[in-house]
Amino acid sequence: MKLSYFTMPLHPPGRDYSETLHEDRAAVLLADELGFAEAFCGEHVTDRAETITSCLIFLASLAFHTKRITLGSGTVNLPNAHPAAVAAQVAMLDHMLAGRFIFGISPGGLRSDAEVFGNLDKDRRAMFAEAIEQVLAIWSGSAPYDLNGEFWQISTRRTMDLEIGQGAIVSPLQRPHPPIMVASMSPFADSVAQAAARGWSIISANFLQPAWVASHRAKLVEGWASAGRALNFADWRVAKSIFVADDEKTARAYAMNASGPYGNYYRSLMRKLIGNGRPELFKSHRDMADADVTHQFVMESLVIYGTPAQVAERILALREQVGEFGTLVYAGHDWEDVALSRRSMELMAREVMPMVNRALGETME
Repeated sequence: MKLSYFTMPLHPPGRDYSETLHEDRAAVLLADELGFAEAFCGEHVTDRAETITSCLIFLASLAFHTKRITLGSGTVNLPNAHPAAVAAQVAMLDHMLAGRFIFGISPGGLRSDAEVFGNLDKDRRAMFAEAIEQVLAIWSGSAPYDLNGEFWQISTRRTMDLEIGQGAIVSPLQRPHPPIMVASMSPFADSVAQAAARGWSIISANFLQPAWVASHRAKLVEGWASAGRALNFADWRVAKSIFVADDEKTARAYAMNASGPYGNYYRSLMRKLIGNGRPELFKSHRDMADADVTHQFVMESLVIYGTPAQVAERILALREQVGEFGTLVYAGHDWEDVALSRRSMELMAREVMPMVNRALGETME
């Protein structure tokens, strides 16, 4: 089983912005140093807690400072950008990273972003579908493109002068394109089956209960079967909020502090998602009463914490619940205590994952 890293990120809104940007970069640089296989980051424009406004710009800042880690957009929210801009920027980043790039995409889940970009009342899933098709068409085609969709029209026919290079969009280094990944936060999501059918990979969100993560396995199987593809659970990523410490008392005090970084993270997510009519994401079963979805319940059921041996045991138990998956994705949280946060990542890479892989009879790639 491989180990990867994902950060939204989510910081207390009052923190200094420059400081949190440096902290988010430091986490990815540490992940590279520790041998994490991948690192993903999200993006939002209208949120003072989730403060990376462009995952592509953020990853570009790391391109020449990381050595071997693969970086991924987690995700580019396609309805909020022009497909031609996305195609060109992703292609450039793929070259900057010498192919160490995964193209994570989604329709975007933050309603205030949708509002500011004027698509709150539009069919964002239809916009998402059109956008990725146009990005792929740009990469597989040639100028002048002539792509006419419901939401975007793309052509350089009137101004093209290919003798001097004008009118052509650069192609990515990886051919035919970088690997595509979809982040999934819904139980029994049809988007998971659709991604699997196309040969795309998924990340199951860290704030989903294990029962709903397991539903993604069934959808992956459905998608692979529909397209005649072989089962490929090695390509499935499962994200979890994890905190590892040298002793259990420290681990519990930090991870379960209602006002700490993990507590603030889940309080913010609960307010956003439950307020948007999605309490089922945090429920352990569908007939669970809304009133029982308390902050304490969510924390206790979704955060894995403890000593290296305890965390390894809980990861193995998670795998028993959801089935085989190829990559465990360590969810990044605010570094309220820098030393403890760094130590958690160190213990995760150097002690927890070797224990897990010994138990599974595997080696971490």
